[in-house]
Amino acid sequence: MTRILAMLGAALLASAPAAAQPALGQARAAGQVGERYDGYLGLAATADASVRTQVNAVNIKRRALYSQLASSRGVAPGDVGLTAGCELLGRVAVGEAYLLADNRWRRRTAGQSAPVPDYCG
Repeated sequence: MTRILAMLGAALLASAPAAAQPALGQARAAGQVGERYDGYLGLAATADASVRTQVNAVNIKRRALYSQLASSRGVAPGDVGLTAGCELLGRVAVGEAYLLADNRWRRRTAGQSAPVPDYCG
């Protein structure tokens, strides 16, 4: 599990550098876009077309990564996504939006710990 998380973390950081996608970074800071528990980005609020396009592009890359890792590990892509979601939710910054399995968007507040679900261990 630790090795998969390390691989996911490195791959996810390399797949979507914030500097290369300034509109997406601004949307994240504004709470329009956030991490989902299933390892994908989501739209927490209305966003313009360029942001939606960037979210879709990131999710396509993540889906490919999750499928590749799942195939090499003999697990379901959804399980890899949930594992990635644990890692990504742990990185949600104060003010950013996130979605847990209850399908309710929230924003991390100052003093709140990272919104990592119990199953993340």
